Amino acid sequence: MSGIRWVLHVDLDQFIAAVEVLRRPELAGKPIIVGGRGDPTERAVVSTASYEARAFGVGSGMPLRIAARKVPDAVILPVDREAYLAASETVMATLRSQPGATVQVLGWDEAFVGVETENPEAYAREVQAAVLERTQLHCSVGIGDTLVRAKVATGFGKPAGVFRLTAANWLEVMGTRPTKDLWGVGTKVSGRLAKLGINTVAELAACDPQDLVPEFGPRMGPWYAELGRGDGASVVDDTPWVPRGHSRETTFQRDLTEPAQVDDALRELTARVLEDVVAEGRPVVGLTLKIRYAPFFTKTHARKIPETFDRHEILARTLDLAAEIEAGRPIRLLGLRAEMAMPADARKGHTPTRGGW
Repeated sequence: MSGIRWVLHVDLDQFIAAVEVLRRPELAGKPIIVGGRGDPTERAVVSTASYEARAFGVGSGMPLRIAARKVPDAVILPVDREAYLAASETVMATLRSQPGATVQVLGWDEAFVGVETENPEAYAREVQAAVLERTQLHCSVGIGDTLVRAKVATGFGKPAGVFRLTAANWLEVMGTRPTKDLWGVGTKVSGRLAKLGINTVAELAACDPQDLVPEFGPRMGPWYAELGRGDGASVVDDTPWVPRGHSRETTFQRDLTEPAQVDDALRELTARVLEDVVAEGRPVVGLTLKIRYAPFFTKTHARKIPETFDRHEILARTLDLAAEIEAGRPIRLLGLRAEMAMPADARKGHTPTRGGW
């Protein structure tokens, strides 16, 4: 295959909900909410919602009880990670089987595909057809000349569509939009940009990158300016992603109020994290403890530690971090993240779209 080098961003439409519909065809067209153990009386958050549920304002991260209140007729299902992972692996294998494709996985439900072709739209439709045939799942495809433009383009193709966004039409399509519509710019960053008089993508694209340095630093300032132009990497890298760490967290159905309860919870949490770390075969070099106090105030405490494989040492360091917990405050969630030493040949700066804090 020959032609121009393109970046495609493939994003599965309402992935988790769609997998559930495949298993239960009678749910098609109904508002579906997936989260926790599927019980809205328990403390849990929404993992995903079908388009029908999103129409009522339900979104990922929303407390499940609030989501259930918004959509009383919703079908609420428990999270089934193994089913989603199996479906994801089939999708990614399908992408890798496409002619000339280089695939960079971003998460369960999305990936970049690099390809040389004279007709990227036709190739994108072939990708959609292949994924649909193999998995019965629909996907949207963004086409771009950089990873950023391809990623942003996908939003204009949803659902199950194709959209091209390049240097030629970037400002025409994105110029008047708020900066928070950019991949990598959230509400907080857009608010900081607004204080500098930068409200739209066009204004960010036109700014002097050095003007952003006092606010965002010498690395992030120019990077945000680059995002505003849609510039950046244009080569899809299929080097396997190496996780920097593993994390687990537990939301308690009843607040922890006694030190002994906290101690037991931390020991169990540490054991679960260490199960993931042991499988990696890399030493732990840092720990982060996440505490969510009732009703909903979250703090994190991080500490670097000497490289170690020793379970007892890691538990002791975790319990040391627990000394930061405010006495007498009820706790509704505890989380622990273990950072691991990176192999010498690991890629730097590449982060997944799921699984982090």
